[in-house]
Amino acid sequence: MPSTSLAVGLSLLGGRPDAPALIAQGRTVDYAELGERVAQRRHELGTTRRLVMIEAANALEPIVTYLAAVESGHPVLFIAGETGDEAAQRNLASLVERFDPDVIAAASGDARPGTEASRWNLIERRTGSRHEFHPDLALLASTSGSTGSPKLVRLSAENLRSNAAAIGEYLRLSPTDRAATTLPLQYCYGLSVVNSHLLAGASLLLTDRSVTDETFWREASDHRITSFAGVPYTFELLEAGGFAERELPSLRYLTQAGGRLAPDAVRRFAELGERRGFELFVMYGQTEATARMAYLPPALAASAAGAIGLPIPGGRLRIDALGDVESDAPSGPPQPGDASFGDGVGELVYEGPNVMLGYAERPADFALGRTVHELRTGDLARRRDDGLFEVVGRANRFAKVFGLRLDLDRVERLLAEEGIAARLASDDERLLVFATAERLVAAARERVAALTGLPPHAVVGYAVAEFPRTASGKPDTAALLRFAADHERVLGPAAATGGTNPTTAASDDLPERVRELLATLLGVPNASPDDSFAGLGGDSLSYIEVSLRLEQLLGALPREWPTLSARELGELGARRAGGDEGGGVEGSTTTVACEPRSAPRNRTVGRRRPWAVRLETPAVLRAAAIVLIVGTHADLFMLKGGAHVLLAVAGYNLARFQLAAVPGSTRVRRLARSAVQIAVPAVLWIGAVALVTGQYRPTTALLVNNLVPSDGRWNEQWQFWFLEAAIWTIVGLALLFAVRAVDRLERRAPFGFALGALAVALAARFAIAGPQAEFVERYSAAVVVWLIALGWLVARADTTARRLLVSAIAVATSFGFFGEPGREAIVAGGILALIWVRAVPLPRVIVPIVATLASASMFIYLTHWQVYPPFEQSAPWLGTLLSLMVGVLAWRVYLVVSVRASRIAGRARTALAARSTARRSGARRAGSRRPCHTADGGAAVQATGAVAAVGG
Repeated sequence: MPSTSLAVGLSLLGGRPDAPALIAQGRTVDYAELGERVAQRRHELGTTRRLVMIEAANALEPIVTYLAAVESGHPVLFIAGETGDEAAQRNLASLVERFDPDVIAAASGDARPGTEASRWNLIERRTGSRHEFHPDLALLASTSGSTGSPKLVRLSAENLRSNAAAIGEYLRLSPTDRAATTLPLQYCYGLSVVNSHLLAGASLLLTDRSVTDETFWREASDHRITSFAGVPYTFELLEAGGFAERELPSLRYLTQAGGRLAPDAVRRFAELGERRGFELFVMYGQTEATARMAYLPPALAASAAGAIGLPIPGGRLRIDALGDVESDAPSGPPQPGDASFGDGVGELVYEGPNVMLGYAERPADFALGRTVHELRTGDLARRRDDGLFEVVGRANRFAKVFGLRLDLDRVERLLAEEGIAARLASDDERLLVFATAERLVAAARERVAALTGLPPHAVVGYAVAEFPRTASGKPDTAALLRFAADHERVLGPAAATGGTNPTTAASDDLPERVRELLATLLGVPNASPDDSFAGLGGDSLSYIEVSLRLEQLLGALPREWPTLSARELGELGARRAGGDEGGGVEGSTTTVACEPRSAPRNRTVGRRRPWAVRLETPAVLRAAAIVLIVGTHADLFMLKGGAHVLLAVAGYNLARFQLAAVPGSTRVRRLARSAVQIAVPAVLWIGAVALVTGQYRPTTALLVNNLVPSDGRWNEQWQFWFLEAAIWTIVGLALLFAVRAVDRLERRAPFGFALGALAVALAARFAIAGPQAEFVERYSAAVVVWLIALGWLVARADTTARRLLVSAIAVATSFGFFGEPGREAIVAGGILALIWVRAVPLPRVIVPIVATLASASMFIYLTHWQVYPPFEQSAPWLGTLLSLMVGVLAWRVYLVVSVRASRIAGRARTALAARSTARRSGARRAGSRRPCHTADGGAAVQATGAVAAVGG
């Protein structure tokens, strides 16, 4: 039955009719047009108050629907748009079931709102409403991120208006301002940017692009934005992306909220702003206060970094003593003595016109009026001597990590439903997970990261003998926090399962920073300073990103860097910083020099960014070779030899990664895994094409075409000769190195062993094909394996004399192989580049393209045979381009599917481990003394990504 109460509407359109309001997909919508669109949407929504659920996106239609709803008095409930996250989908289903919206506004089908292909639909679930609404109710906002707490915040029209006006006042917003929508619309921070700018008559650039996307910066410059907003993680991305060197003269200010930004970072951005002419506003807020409660005046950002500042206009802050703290969390508030916060610390309480009406846990609550008159924030704070407020801790069981506000109790309940007993806490920088056995910690961390959406390095695990409780029997979170602090202080951050110690990470200990980088990028949280890239399982896919990041940190890397430990690499960087050793490359392509130990972390801000980035030669060769292969096959040009260069690069990578100096059994496992990672996508693709078109025989789909007698002429069954040669060489090496004597011999004389392997391979080549290979002899595995062996030898040539010898061998063995000097020159030139050119300076703008082509090279090779033929005669350039694009897309899809499959397998192993633990626990309770031996089920699952590069 519809509510008969008179709604309080709110118009947020404060601009002149001819002034720009929104810029959507490059088109400017002025306030007059926006008003017309809002009026039309109001007509579509009707006059009867209804609960309108809106699929959020930084696009025109969601914003028009929101403005029309609040203007007509229809309560709005935002939901996240287009996400495949399991927890988010459960949250959505829970919200729809629990709160029963009357209208759902969303993009049709799979199209994203605001894209060219999307249609915006108002799905009327009923013509009226089953709900009763209080006249003041305007917005229902979710507070708990992706964990799906069913409690919503009830906000009034006055809440929205007053907070937007207060924000506009302290930001000094005017019609000349224009903000980019860098935050989600359903996030109260992101919505406050929209509200405050429209109310002030300013404008918005609607975009959902990340600040890591070059297109974002191009649009920001073209449309002369004056501000954008970010959470702490946004500012990390800005520093990593060279924000300090970007030219954006229209920028007037930045705003930061959504969690605590490290004081050092606040100072760096404040100082950068002084030099570049923009201001930094550090802000504090909660959804329960509509958005903002406090801000730090920009003039104080550098001197008072770490403080939340002053209350917003119209608001008041006070500190209640710890004894007065109230909390609805099951664990209860911290008690005096639980932690040493210092004098004057208590719970931060806020009063103002933007304080919510109250919570809604069921539809009946929509009819409630104001039940809350002041906001007990749950934060422990103090008032400093300078009058500024500073938050020092948490008083309840909500935490904000990486900008996500998480209900820790709900996450614990979700873990319990999966059979994982764990306790959670937060130190405001990371999420801490505690379990009662080492083998369960990794399983708990993996599921927590999946449920919350946090990156794995932000979730840290600890094993405890039992979960501590207070004298009253409640879970003792303060004791867990003390345990974590003591644990890291005594044993160091590596003693915890995963994550990094923020204090250690913020120090300028280069070995520790290298270790942290390797642990994070390779997904090995317990990596130690004595581990190397190769020893941790690095491969030819991951080395591209790792080498780029290491060069940013340390400068030019030595050729043997994959085998150097984090400690050795860090000490090398420290010596360079101290002047003991030169780093980088001469000229304008100089690699970012190594920072001295005394320099602050994240020195990207304020440091000149070079015009070029040095990309390791194997990656450049892979990208160049795959372009040569596809372009030649598509008749765009005729430059043969790329595939044979790729074989040499495959051998080079095998030697560096799979045959690195690690325990013998590890070598065999890595070789076997590499063979599987190449074979699985190849067999799936070729087999699928064979089933659909009948183009390939079963022997081709199974990659055993070399074993089938042929007439010696090229035919389409030989199209995948390159993959056959690589896979069967890797399988042969795995079998060879399974013999411990062979493994020991190679370790004692790696260069001599590789030289002997090349001699055997060349003997096979000459025995089968003679001096010059003809027809399909050029592609048979037994004949071309010498190229893989030659790449292996290149990787083992660690002195100038050896490189000269290998160079002579490369030239001598390449020329005459085809009887085509041009083709042979390409092969010899590629191998010589592999020997003598450690890295290639490339314009920064094309590095992502080259890295992507290198990573997707195998998938491009697999799929291009089905893409280019229709364009071979009419448009070879189009066939080439489409072949590259389809291959990259296939690679991306395969990675997504692999990750999801790994997660499913991980959940299955987690459940199995939990059931096993439960059975053991039951046996112990029954008094059984029999020892129980089980396999460790707690290891985190790594997605199989190395399929992107042959030999990876």
